[in-house]
Amino acid sequence: MNSNRFSYFLRVRYGECDAQKVVFNSRYGEYVDLAAAEFLRVLGFEHEIQTAELDYQVVKQTTQWWAPARFDQVLEISVSTKHLGTTSFTLATEFRIAGAEALIATSESVYVHVDTHTLKKSPIPPRLREALERGAPRKSVDHAAYLQG
Repeated sequence: MNSNRFSYFLRVRYGECDAQKVVFNSRYGEYVDLAAAEFLRVLGFEHEIQTAELDYQVVKQTTQWWAPARFDQVLEISVSTKHLGTTSFTLATEFRIAGAEALIATSESVYVHVDTHTLKKSPIPPRLREALERGAPRKSVDHAAYLQG
């Protein structure tokens, strides 16, 4: 694990693979969503996520692949802030097989912060902006028990 980035560890489950026995392309969007939620949780927004006091919507997501991930492999999914606008923020996500430095995929997601009640875009709150600027280097969430064994 590279200590300069936030990492989320996830084990690929059988049902996430396609007939070619690799992770189905649409699953990467789900993985990005999980990793982004864990990133925000580590940044200190667990309560706001659970109560929906923090609400944001994806408006654009692009993914590029270089190599497959397969059943039972552990993915290291790194998340960092790429850009902050007035109402939007962009998160960069990198996918690796845990223990390797080579990228197997990258994804870039543009989110718009929205008012919880009206769902209209609204400025990024100062606390969220500061947290996104700071990021979460050297932090990790391990749902694969990778770091334990």
